[in-house]
Amino acid sequence: MRTHDVTRNPEIVISPNSQLPTPNSVPGLRNPRILLVAGEASGDIHGGDLIAALKHQAPQVEVFGVGGPALQAAGMQTLVDTATIAGMGLVEACDKLGALIRTYRQLKRILQTEPPDLLILIDFPEFNLRLAKVAKKAGVPVFYYISPQVWAWRKRRVQTIAKRVDRLAAIFPFESAFYAAHGCSVEFVGHPLVDRVRPTRSREDTFQQYGFDPARKLIALLPGSRSQEVRYLLAPMLGATTLLGNDYQFVVAAAPTLKIEELNRQTKETSVRVIQGDTYNLVHAADLAIVASGTATLETALLERPMIIVYRLAPLTYLLARLLVDVPFIGMPNLIAEHRVVPELIQGQVTPERIAAEARRLLTDAQAYSVAQEGLREVRRRLGSGGAAVRAAALVVEILGKPDA
Repeated sequence: MRTHDVTRNPEIVISPNSQLPTPNSVPGLRNPRILLVAGEASGDIHGGDLIAALKHQAPQVEVFGVGGPALQAAGMQTLVDTATIAGMGLVEACDKLGALIRTYRQLKRILQTEPPDLLILIDFPEFNLRLAKVAKKAGVPVFYYISPQVWAWRKRRVQTIAKRVDRLAAIFPFESAFYAAHGCSVEFVGHPLVDRVRPTRSREDTFQQYGFDPARKLIALLPGSRSQEVRYLLAPMLGATTLLGNDYQFVVAAAPTLKIEELNRQTKETSVRVIQGDTYNLVHAADLAIVASGTATLETALLERPMIIVYRLAPLTYLLARLLVDVPFIGMPNLIAEHRVVPELIQGQVTPERIAAEARRLLTDAQAYSVAQEGLREVRRRLGSGGAAVRAAALVVEILGKPDA
């Protein structure tokens, strides 16, 4: 259910609210070698921030492994590019199978013949948990940043994590209690998106830049970052704009992974604008967002923008997902708040009529809008004040500073 859109902004980010530890602040720290594996684009982004923070605290570290441009910019030696093994679905994963096997064998050989001082894993659990097993057998400590969401599905894997991972950095507040209850050494460091999700312009400047009418409310459409999501969600979103009429204005805040020409083709018979590469400013300027379930809902929550979360899959895929996933909500804002802060429309509920009705309710009922906005402020508070990468880096330094590390 993740639709990471952080690839819009791959440059290194260190929270201005973070108190950076003094370099070399851990006595006796050696010149450690760290093997890091980030098998997805979002992991590369967050990994880049982690290594930038780590190199400030311990400049002598040598980091190598699997990553992309953000990790390279932070100073990591790339053995395998994330793009060669990343796959978003079953078909993509099958296409990458050969590269995955080769990468696994390469990293396994390194762990067994030239063991590093630490293995850092970022998300990508199916691959990384197998690698963690090899590391443990080789006596290499394992640190997991952005821990697997086993609390949502395949919960039995938490027992595997407890056996193979020495330290976990949790990014959601409820994860700490879950992992600790299963014998894991875990610490909540905050969510790394808190440092990244912020507008760069005022609402007024965004309206002026794109020529929006200040007299009409703006609704942002975020149909997902993958073509399959757009195929299921854009049409009912556009249908809702027709029902809502000219009292409102609409913009598709397109993810960088989508083809702008295709989106323009699908919206050409409507009054909906399509703008790519400025999502945070567009959502910040909007009065309401209609968002595909995934990380985009968390980004929208961090911008404190009331939203309608929509989620629709092929019927068989949805049935399988419901059998595997055991959570009370599909939207991360509602999961973090532990109650329904914003509405969710799932499968057959994703119709133009239902979307339009929910949009009207939020935009015409001042109390409902205010309650949603306050709920999102609480979600933001629960995600921490920033500095996740700095805290995670401090945990890495702590592990490396132990005599048996």
